[in-house]
Amino acid sequence: MTEAITSLNSGVKPTDNELIARFLQDQNPEHFSQLYRRYAGKVFAKCISMLGDEGLSRDAVQDIFIKVYLNLARFNEKSSFSTWLYSITYNFCIDLIRRKKKIPVLLADDVSRIGDAPVPDIPDSVLLEMKQERLERVLAEMPEGDRIILLMKYMDDMSIKDIAEFFHKTESAIKMQIMRAKHKAQAIYDSIYAHDPIET
Repeated sequence: MTEAITSLNSGVKPTDNELIARFLQDQNPEHFSQLYRRYAGKVFAKCISMLGDEGLSRDAVQDIFIKVYLNLARFNEKSSFSTWLYSITYNFCIDLIRRKKKIPVLLADDVSRIGDAPVPDIPDSVLLEMKQERLERVLAEMPEGDRIILLMKYMDDMSIKDIAEFFHKTESAIKMQIMRAKHKAQAIYDSIYAHDPIET
């Protein structure tokens, strides 16, 4: 920790872990403010992609960072700060969706119902080659659980292991769910844009 704190004085832009170390040592709110400025926009983007409401998403960002502030001492550096922060973000939004829409469960039960039914793989390029505005529309049409798992995998670049731990499921179940979600995304894309020859 001493090395992390010392490097803050070198004029080099501090890393997330360096800011956390300094904040935990002297409780100077400016260090946390730097983390907030660094990530608030990204957290807001994730919230609005899940919640679909700008006002609700802005409120969610404030609540999420309050939660992070109160729990920062529990961050153990086993994963990156961004992964930890986004996990909190997903948990918060999932809970909010459940309360607002009275959805009892999202992905967790969906995964448990998959069973051993084979699902053919579909290349990641199906998603990665969609134009951004089209991908956003496709994601907006998807069930919350499928949208969330695709955001985790392709927006946040979370590993299968991290996603599995988040949902308390096996890695094989998560892989299966991602394949199913990609198939749904392709089907939604085709239903919306199949007759539009202008762009792909």
